[in-house]
This record gives sequence, structure tokens and C-alpha cells, in this order.
Amino acid sequence: MFNPGSGGFPVQAATDASTFPSLPNEQPFTYAAVPQVYGSTTSPPPGISPQVQQWFQAVDRDHSGKINWQELQSALVNAQGQNFAESACRLMIGMFDRDKSGTIDISEFAQLYIYINQWLSVFRNYDRDQSGNIEEAELAQAFQQMGFRFTPQFIRSVVVRSDPKTHSRMTVDQFIIICVQIQRFTEAFRSRDINQQGQITIQFEDFLNVALSCSV
Repeated sequence: MFNPGSGGFPVQAATDASTFPSLPNEQPFTYAAVPQVYGSTTSPPPGISPQVQQWFQAVDRDHSGKINWQELQSALVNAQGQNFAESACRLMIGMFDRDKSGTIDISEFAQLYIYINQWLSVFRNYDRDQSGNIEEAELAQAFQQMGFRFTPQFIRSVVVRSDPKTHSRMTVDQFIIICVQIQRFTEAFRSRDINQQGQITIQFEDFLNVALSCSV
């Protein structure tokens, strides 16, 4: 299992912490050096880093040439020594699964690889005490720097839902889930907020469509 620092794959170059990592295909990707997992007798596909190919082969446990959420989950460990949540792994696979097969190939994995590491860089930037968790005050500061002005009550409710045991902290996989969901809801809200006043009127079915599309 891979467990570098806050969890996940080996860290890539840090992104601008004031913004969310870009959604798939929105910017060029770069690759950092990663450890040798095991040798390969085949060359990587065009445009795929040899290092990414090595990680793909390690995660692809059944050697099917595809990775599902279970294989991804088995490869991602947070700072508490726990595998990433199922919901986080399903979310990330779904974001890069172009043909909706429930799996991703090596080209899709290359994008997911860099996306995860961008989030790890963002997470570490906000984890001020380097505890491997984000506490309530750190989350409030993170949202503020991202441009959101949430109430303390909302921040508290997010932490409580993310940490049903102690109601005090958020792991990196939980942080990814909540930030991606907020990003999606924000985009959906802004597209309907024609006057940019922070208020919208929405029909019930439209609301359901937004909720369902943002939660998968």
C-alpha cells in the first residue's frame, strides 16, 4: 500500500491552494519521479509517463488493463492507516471513467494520478499542524482561502458528518469528497444565478437533477 505523508500516491508539485484542482482535461499534467514498483517488458503507451505506468501496474492487481474502485481503494491509504473511503474511490473513478464502464484504463489513470496528487498538495497546505487531518479551524481557513464565506455552523456540520466518531477532524479522502461536491454544487448554482446575486429560484425536479448529478 502507498502511504506517503497524508496518504495517497507520491506527492506531485504543489498547486495554487486558493483554487480547486482542475477537473479532467482542463490543464496539462506533469509527472514527478516515483519509486520502481516492478519491471515492465512493454513500453508505456504514447503520452504516458513510465512512472505512471509502473503505478498503474501495481494498482491493477488482476492485470486486466483496467482499474476499478476496489483496486484504487486498496492502493490509497490515509495518514491514519486506513484505506480511502469507498465513496471517495467511486467518486474519483467516476470522474475519469469516460465510457461509464466502472473502470479506468491507463490513460484515464494518468489523469487521476495527477488529480489525486494535486489534492494531496492542497490538503497539506491547509493541514497547518501536519497532523494528517484537517480540524475545524483549518477547514474554515481552507474554505475562506478558496473564496467561500461559510458560517461556523456550516463548517461544524461538515466536520461532524465527515467524522461521526469524534466530530473533530477530516481525513484527506473526506476532504476530497466534500470539496468536489461543493465545487459541483457551486458550478450548478452559478449557472442558475443569472444576476449573480447569490440567490436562485429553482423548480423541484431541477433541484433533484442538480443534487443527483453532484453526488455521483
